[in-house]
Amino acid sequence: MTGLPAYRVWALPGIPEVRTGDDIAKLIASAATADGLPGLADGDVLMVTSKILSKAEGRVVQADDREAAIDAEAVRVVARRGPLRIVENRLGLVMAAAGVDASNTPAGTVLLLPEDPDASARRIRTGLRDTLGVNVGVVVTDTFGRPWRSGLTDVAIGAAGVRVLDDLRGGTDAHGNPLSATVVATADELAAAGDLVKGKAAGLPVAVVRGLSHVVVPDVGGGAGDGAGGADEGARALVRDAADDMFRLGTSEAVREAVTLRRTVREFTDDPVDGGAVRRAVAAAVTAPAPHHTTPWRFVLLESAESRVRLLDAMRDAWIADLRGDGFTEENIARRVRRGDVLRKAPYLVVPCLVMDGSHTYPDARRNASEREMFVVAAGAGVQNFLVALAGERLGSAWVSSTMFCRDVVREVLGLPADWDPMGAVAVGRAAVSPPARVARDAAAFVEVR
Repeated sequence: MTGLPAYRVWALPGIPEVRTGDDIAKLIASAATADGLPGLADGDVLMVTSKILSKAEGRVVQADDREAAIDAEAVRVVARRGPLRIVENRLGLVMAAAGVDASNTPAGTVLLLPEDPDASARRIRTGLRDTLGVNVGVVVTDTFGRPWRSGLTDVAIGAAGVRVLDDLRGGTDAHGNPLSATVVATADELAAAGDLVKGKAAGLPVAVVRGLSHVVVPDVGGGAGDGAGGADEGARALVRDAADDMFRLGTSEAVREAVTLRRTVREFTDDPVDGGAVRRAVAAAVTAPAPHHTTPWRFVLLESAESRVRLLDAMRDAWIADLRGDGFTEENIARRVRRGDVLRKAPYLVVPCLVMDGSHTYPDARRNASEREMFVVAAGAGVQNFLVALAGERLGSAWVSSTMFCRDVVREVLGLPADWDPMGAVAVGRAAVSPPARVARDAAAFVEVR
């Protein structure tokens, strides 16, 4: 039936065993122009298995221990089950074993992914233009598993000359409904189509798709340009930003990763804070351990600007009075007060409080002091849970101890019961800037074994 949307896809035979230093573009050109094949034409898209690029680019490394190679390529463990690790590698790809492959390579060696798959795709595109005079798109593919779905599929890890994403937002569907979230991963769909004919064990590392020339970016001569037809961003554009990734955390690693994500944030944007997210963090906080089956936590949420300003003004006045009583100069007082402005910069404040309901009273002061210490530890565990849960909600936070120095003032301003002890304050909001790199600490330095 003519006139209907259609495309053809075929595997390209004749690609020999690839070795370090081979020119992949020339190998493809030679295979494509063999007798009986349709050749390559403007608008074709080539799917090239990353493994042959790794071999050509010398990414075959000696590694008797594959796990060590995975360690070197990984930047973050997302999930682990037994020996299997799902990790984020240095390219930003989340995949099993960081893409380190021990198949179809000599014993004692492993294949790493290409150093820069987008650059590899550009070289092939440029080479085919120079050799055959054709403008083609190139997609570098690798095999991924997927969350929520069984089975493997090929996806794009590199691309050149291809619109990797088709953004339909702002358009309408057949019924006139607005499309507000539809962005099609065109390069991944092409990769999967090519895999249907390449197969996993057929020795056919390259496939050609013909009939979808609208996804190919006009060649501007360098193989990496923009062109009048749209941006040639490469497959890097398919990697979701961490801030937008709702599934960034893995399974058993989720808590550990959230702890790592928890950072003290001192500069916030003006974006409003979702009160629901804060309440979910409170729900996590109150799962902390506590003595005597008690619930010693209370969280006061300051959601209005008026309540925050009223509290912080009263605390500032009390602090200044204390500093003057301690003999500080006005200059020193002003400097110290400015350092405490992190709470004023936040669009949302939370005051965690300790309540000693259910505590035991003993006849001697030593045991009573230990009893309070147990409750203080429980309060700290609740606050830590709270901070970690906020990080999981992609909210920045800073715990500041200042309310502990003027508890009477805080209780009076907020109208709290006399037995509620404010345990600092937590500034909450979206981080305005990325926090600096965390200073590495050797856990062994904090461990004593007996």
